[in-house]
Amino acid sequence: MKTIFIFLTTGFEEIEALATIDILRRAELNVKSVSLTGEKHVTGSHQIEVKADLLFEEADFSNAEILVLPGGTVKFNEHEAMKQLVLDFANKGEKVAAICASPMVLGGLGLLEGKKATCYPGFEKYLKGATLETDKAVVIDGNITTGRGPGLTIDFALSLVEQLAGKEKRDVVAAGLLVK
Repeated sequence: MKTIFIFLTTGFEEIEALATIDILRRAELNVKSVSLTGEKHVTGSHQIEVKADLLFEEADFSNAEILVLPGGTVKFNEHEAMKQLVLDFANKGEKVAAICASPMVLGGLGLLEGKKATCYPGFEKYLKGATLETDKAVVIDGNITTGRGPGLTIDFALSLVEQLAGKEKRDVVAAGLLVK
């Protein structure tokens, strides 16, 4: 079974990470959270401590279906091994998703060249080569999905469900969440 990997680092946006994990698991998808800190316990931007499923160093990404970066901090842009993994993965045409501040990682890697993208207000300058669609909650362009920010996380996560499990599964999960 393919695995969805969601990265966590100090200062991650709790809503974006946890709601995405929750919604993907409601869709019965295999999701693993991965700590980039060297410790399984990771503290988010609002001082909520979360225990990751795996450390980056022990994860086997060979069965990855999609790599997901929540926002909340620029620290995701400081983890060179994760960035190399994301670059290699995306360059093979595999799915990558980032929300809030984290599309800056994709922009810095050149993955947004000629693609449409969105991000948290103020981070547009980091989306090198992208056509900005900052009025949209979620932008999907090929194998890259970007999301705007915390209040739009449900839209972001449901778009991932639809991409990975189909519209019918998305609709079932959305109905259970009372989302239209």
